[in-house]
Amino acid sequence: MTTSQATDTRRRIYHRPEILADRSTHYCPGCGHGIIHRLVAELLDELALGPRTIGVAAVGCSVFAYDYLDVDFVESPHGRAPAVATGVRRARPDAFVFTYQGDGDLAAIGTAEIIHAAARGERISVVFVNNGIYGMTGGQMAPTTLLGQRTTSSPTGRDALTTGYPIPITEMLALLPGVAYAARGSIADPSAIGKTKAMLRRAFEIQLAGGGFSIVEVLSTCPVGWGMTATASMEHLANEVVATYPLGVMVDRPRAVEG
Repeated sequence: MTTSQATDTRRRIYHRPEILADRSTHYCPGCGHGIIHRLVAELLDELALGPRTIGVAAVGCSVFAYDYLDVDFVESPHGRAPAVATGVRRARPDAFVFTYQGDGDLAAIGTAEIIHAAARGERISVVFVNNGIYGMTGGQMAPTTLLGQRTTSSPTGRDALTTGYPIPITEMLALLPGVAYAARGSIADPSAIGKTKAMLRRAFEIQLAGGGFSIVEVLSTCPVGWGMTATASMEHLANEVVATYPLGVMVDRPRAVEG
């Protein structure tokens, strides 16, 4: 290595993970998916999981993960990623299997699939991106939309009397004995991003050790759907969203509880 190369190596604080595809993003400015893609790619690189990984993504903005993560992917019907991942994991017990899902997908049409996969303690890792809105289809209210939040289907703000309360899906899943790990992180700032990566690492390592079902909910942004600038959306995430969905680890038991 030349002196110049050594200097460049010492100064380098960023490099693209090998598993993260080198292409321009199509996500809206300020969207959090790019950050979360990078975290997943970094971990798959660091844990040397690329060749044995099979991802499952369903319908919604989250489905485009297969454009940016250079691993094998299966596209599932809307909400059915946990069911598809169950089949993949059982057919390929040697594979590392994860789902990448949004809130409209996982917490709405896919509620039954995620609950029953968790109840069975399926050996899969779930990356749950919660931006509290249906981003791809026009900004409608989702099960995780905050009270008072305006969307195209709740133009005066979400009202608990008519549309109910936001669903804390990760807390609900944490109650099930088959869940080995459940946590909620955020991408609101660098510190939060680092903690979220640690949560994802833990979830991935539990699967590798033969543990049960794991889920990491990542609070993210949708500036266009929220009607905000990218900067304002991050501030909203750090304050209003986290107030409704507290960050932290809800359960950490590497192996599912035996019946």
